[in-house]
Amino acid sequence: MHFYVLTLFPQSFPGPLGDSMVGMACQRGLISIQVTDIRAYTHDAHGTADDAQFGGGPGMVMKPEPIFEAMEAVLAELAPSERPPDQAAPEVILLSPQGPLFTQKVAEELANAPSIVLICGHYAGVDERVRKHLITREVSIGDFVLTGGELAAMVMIDAISRLVPGVVGSMENVTQDSISSGLLQHPLYTRPAQFRDMGVPEILRSGHHAEIEKWRRRESLRRTLESRPALLDSVQLTGRLTKEDLEYLGSLGYRPPEGQP
Repeated sequence: MHFYVLTLFPQSFPGPLGDSMVGMACQRGLISIQVTDIRAYTHDAHGTADDAQFGGGPGMVMKPEPIFEAMEAVLAELAPSERPPDQAAPEVILLSPQGPLFTQKVAEELANAPSIVLICGHYAGVDERVRKHLITREVSIGDFVLTGGELAAMVMIDAISRLVPGVVGSMENVTQDSISSGLLQHPLYTRPAQFRDMGVPEILRSGHHAEIEKWRRRESLRRTLESRPALLDSVQLTGRLTKEDLEYLGSLGYRPPEGQP
């Protein structure tokens, strides 16, 4: 998996992406991250990458020329294996609060791409010609506005990278995560069994694996109902809630979507 990041602030990336699992994945050659400075493709002594809006208005707009030229330089470097046969370019994603929300489902879809280009927006936004003629999709990481797309790009790289085989020690850890499984994860405990006046539930120390799994499942259902009830509706529609699950949820006050059993 190869990530190409186009940004006005390349110095933002080495630290956060050089640590933990993402950093180790880069060292092992499981992923690569290439950061391109958009200002390197400007054509004046000041490295001007933004300008005032046509028609007037507050805020500066990122110019199209350096973005297009930076993108063309990236495309020239792509290996043949990184070019999907059914399209002329890889996924080219503009990070923007105007895009559809980035979800685990989107991360899973993008994890199948051999390469991804992430364009970090800034200021009031980017020239519309970038959106219309360069990108393949626009993505937002939430209904809020950041000062730029750099943090959003890092979020996407992290979320997608951990889905690449070998990055996380066991894929079971990935599939059982909150959201990935369709539900929120059950509570987790480790040593010591007693910390101050807080103990570990006895069931987890019982050695009865079937009962432990039953407890974990119910805690996962309860936590999801309390914190993210809409997830239950979604997972119910996929048929992944058992009769026992629904009976337990019913005892907690949950009612499935109208028209569902």
